[in-house]
Amino acid sequence: MMTEQDVQAWVGRTHEDPPGDIVCERGYILHWLEATENANPLFWDEQTAQELTGGHVAPPSMLSVWMRPLQWKQGRADKQQPLSLHFALKGALGLPEGIVFSNEITFGVPVRPGDRVRTVQNIRSISDVQTKRLGTGRFWTIDVTYYNQRDEVAGVESYDMFAYNREEQA
Repeated sequence: MMTEQDVQAWVGRTHEDPPGDIVCERGYILHWLEATENANPLFWDEQTAQELTGGHVAPPSMLSVWMRPLQWKQGRADKQQPLSLHFALKGALGLPEGIVFSNEITFGVPVRPGDRVRTVQNIRSISDVQTKRLGTGRFWTIDVTYYNQRDEVAGVESYDMFAYNREEQA
């Protein structure tokens, strides 16, 4: 059983995941634009993109797409998981269930075709044990900083989460 001191030792812990398996490319962007019915000329028109951003960029809402590992990849023995620090903390605390109840993103440099994104995660805070309608667990905040291959910050995403054990139904 972890002591409260053991739990709080996780605060400030960081973890860097390897770069995502998907390199930003125009085909993925076009499918995203189609799926979201995003008609912004910045993403469709080469001249507009050149004038405004120096060339094509991915929609900012795609930021987390580029850090995700493939669920299966030839030659890869272990399964890779995005937000690995969150799942490691859930495992260490024995809290199998979880929800994201708040998410905030601050954007940096745009992600461009050819960019490969990696993340550095940092646990900012962990609450005391609390019981809610979902169950008994803890709240925590994890900041995920996205970097391109030039070590430029493409964005910072802050997740507020609640991980818990479901209460037994009477």
